[in-house]
Amino acid sequence: MSFLPVEEQLDIIRRGTTEIVPEDELIEKLKRSKKENKPLKIKLGVDPTRPDLHLGHSVILRKMRQFQDLGHEVILIIGGFTAMIGDPTGQNKTRPPLTLEEVNENAETYIDQAKRILDEDKLTLTNNYDWLGVMDFMDVIKLSSKLTVARMIERDDFSKRFENNEPISLHEFLYPLAQGQDSVHLKSDVELGGTDQKFNLLVGRQLQKEDGQEPQVCLMMPLLVGTDGSAKMSKSYDNYIGINEEPNEMYGKSLSIPDNLIYAYYELVTDIKTDDLPAIKAKIEKDPRNAKHDLAFTIVRMYHGEEAAKAAKEHFEKTVINKEVPDDAPTFSFPVGEEIRLLDIVAETGFSPSNGETKRMIKQGGISVDDKKVIDKNYSITFKEGDEFTLKVGKRNFGIIKGK
Repeated sequence: MSFLPVEEQLDIIRRGTTEIVPEDELIEKLKRSKKENKPLKIKLGVDPTRPDLHLGHSVILRKMRQFQDLGHEVILIIGGFTAMIGDPTGQNKTRPPLTLEEVNENAETYIDQAKRILDEDKLTLTNNYDWLGVMDFMDVIKLSSKLTVARMIERDDFSKRFENNEPISLHEFLYPLAQGQDSVHLKSDVELGGTDQKFNLLVGRQLQKEDGQEPQVCLMMPLLVGTDGSAKMSKSYDNYIGINEEPNEMYGKSLSIPDNLIYAYYELVTDIKTDDLPAIKAKIEKDPRNAKHDLAFTIVRMYHGEEAAKAAKEHFEKTVINKEVPDDAPTFSFPVGEEIRLLDIVAETGFSPSNGETKRMIKQGGISVDDKKVIDKNYSITFKEGDEFTLKVGKRNFGIIKGK
């Protein structure tokens, strides 16, 4: 293996990175790696608390892929043990732990999706249940002695909950120690995480020092802002773009981000070369509309291929820009002579996850029948033989509804 010059590696590693602690140690590790022709151990731990991945998750996974392409050893740790504790990071209450069965089910889906970004042939997969699950109570006591309560309370989420008299369970104190023990076990050189993981990553450094190891470098990536332009991307906030979403949905959602996020998305979630970013930044400033279409096309191409991206772009132009009904719009039939609520019609199509969401869309003018917005949540249709209407739910869901 022939490694790139250290400065060239750093240019790639720094892309989109928020903080490297400490960067001078990373430089020394890279120099030694190149001199000895030995890859660094790059660690990322993930708790599969949910099975589906979105572009927010891809930020850190793409950084892992960059380390793979640079020739380093990438280790993806599935938190089979830590997911059962529940990461307290960013929580204002105790996170409910998962069962081992739930963790394993989520992990299988998580890995399958992560392999759409990472190079499977260069990936080391492991599970921290293998070493944390065999520790006895005395091992835990010894591990706990390496971190003080005062240090733990320095964490923002703990300090805020403490000040607000909100409960903090003792097992939550053990989570950073468990994550740090992963670093000790693997003798990691670099650990990746979001900016919200800084405390946990630094605990790993401390435990490695206690164990006589050379401490890892902590590399933090920003939390991707979601399509709403305000909160971090999350399914809970419904501002996410799933990496498994179908091309038309992925294209449309990508276009919904505000203009001030276009460059960040190019930098953090696409495979655009670093050298091309300055030209893209100039294009965004001059022509944000087309730059955003290029971004949407790039994202769909990465996960579904060139042809799917072209089809998604054509679909968007036809349905949203030209307001045409797509040729492949599904047809739904309803009994003639019966009065059927629009809520039930939409539920039958599957275009909305719940009646509550359908009512919200009606209130916001997001549902139309034959291109006329429905504003009455009690709206209903009595179908006659031969009746046929075009239903539009949201910006991208079209259907033909008719009487049978």
